[in-house]
Amino acid sequence: MSDNFLHGGIDAGGTTFKCGLADASGTLVDTQRILVTTPEETLAAAANWFAPHAHAGTLKTFGIASFGPIDVDPTSPAYGTITGSAKPGWADIPLRARFADALGLPVTVDTDVNGALLAEMKQGAAKGCASAAYVTVGTGIGAGLFANGGFLGRPAHPEFGHIALRRHPADHEFESVCRFHPDCLEGLASVRAIRARAGAPEDLSPDHPVWDMATDYLAQAARSLTLTFRPERIVIGGGLLLAPHLIARIRMSYDEQMRGYLEHAPSADLITTPGLGDDAGLIGAILLGVQGAQ
Repeated sequence: MSDNFLHGGIDAGGTTFKCGLADASGTLVDTQRILVTTPEETLAAAANWFAPHAHAGTLKTFGIASFGPIDVDPTSPAYGTITGSAKPGWADIPLRARFADALGLPVTVDTDVNGALLAEMKQGAAKGCASAAYVTVGTGIGAGLFANGGFLGRPAHPEFGHIALRRHPADHEFESVCRFHPDCLEGLASVRAIRARAGAPEDLSPDHPVWDMATDYLAQAARSLTLTFRPERIVIGGGLLLAPHLIARIRMSYDEQMRGYLEHAPSADLITTPGLGDDAGLIGAILLGVQGAQ
């Protein structure tokens, strides 16, 4: 990163846009959370926060790690545009174009999970790994996958949150919160799904039965990742993982499901929480902008 300049980025989630600035060393120097409302209000508030630095000429690169589905193909006329969003009112919103026009800078866009995965592989829990996955479990569920020197799914991106699962034995009556699929990971294990069954996750005791369902479903997801492309690390983040007991239970359920198969991939080494915590997506967005300018 160039000396004396700032590098900006947005971790554009479905609930909040986390905006940030990093200095030449890559250290975050300022952040701001903006509540997601309408596209016009949200994008204007975010652009206005960065505008003084852009107008002063000190903001040199800019990246966005966004919720999806979103067009991440740099050769596409719709690059950086949210496509077919499950979030009402956000379909066809051209994120990249809006910020490029507002800030007068090139803007690099990728998914929120790819941004977080990039940050974790550069600085966090997957540092030094040649292959890794980042799964975020929040309002929705998504995954970024990296192997063979790049993100998988190009020129599009995976929609891992919509993989099919087998139902937990105690969960056959629950109606999925996904309006597309009755049996997908996002519909059964997202924060929205937990809230629909039992209320706010942060208010639930560790022995609430809904956690057995969540851990079973997230372990199924980790099992699918392992058996599909054999990552060296699976990082699971997002709001649901703020429950401190959850990661150990996911590992235990994963081990039970694997039944000793691939015994050289112990869950304690394979499955982890983000090394960068809640900043992974934001740091990744900034890194995307820096890489895009090189």
